[in-house]
Amino acid sequence: MTTVAANIISLKQQIPPSVKVVAVSKTKPAHEILEAYNTGHRLFGENRVNELILKKEHLPADIEWHFVGHLQTNKVKYIVPFVAMIQSVDSFRLLKVINSESLKSGRVTDCLLQFHIASEETKYGFSLPEAKEMIMSGEFRLLHNVRICGVMGMATFTGDNIQIRKEFRELADYFTELREVYFKDNQSFKEISMGMSGDFHIAVEEGSTLIRIGSIIFGERN
Repeated sequence: MTTVAANIISLKQQIPPSVKVVAVSKTKPAHEILEAYNTGHRLFGENRVNELILKKEHLPADIEWHFVGHLQTNKVKYIVPFVAMIQSVDSFRLLKVINSESLKSGRVTDCLLQFHIASEETKYGFSLPEAKEMIMSGEFRLLHNVRICGVMGMATFTGDNIQIRKEFRELADYFTELREVYFKDNQSFKEISMGMSGDFHIAVEEGSTLIRIGSIIFGERN
């Protein structure tokens, strides 16, 4: 068994079956992705459009690709035809472009709303008031080619587990409030994407349904 295969099997033994692993394969070659794929894993994440397109052409067609990085509006059209989910919807403008390109492709694109929960200003995402304002707008209700499936966020890059837990709990609270107030009748609104290699245990304890794992599976970045 390869190291990548052993790593992903070991990881899945550490989490509840209800939590899905997005194997974040950025900068990693196709043969390493195939090592994870050959264990039966099908859910992979990329954060660069050009890299995602290139890998998609050389890897099995049944891979479920999630885009997890900051997405520029001018690149949406390249991934909308095939991507399973865009986790990083961080602005109303981006969501409208995804809807427009999805309409052209004749499909509905699953999306997560990304929230800014970290103390670092460099992170992207909505505040809760911004998200509520968007959801309550007439313009939002006209978006029929996107499906809002939940929320996503990144905790502060810190060794302070108390702060990390506080931020994940905040995101879980956002999810609960949005579901109860705005998405009560939407069965698709069920995902909380939080937790990466350094903090996924805390994220799972705080209610994560999707963890985005790179280095634990594939080793450190090239």
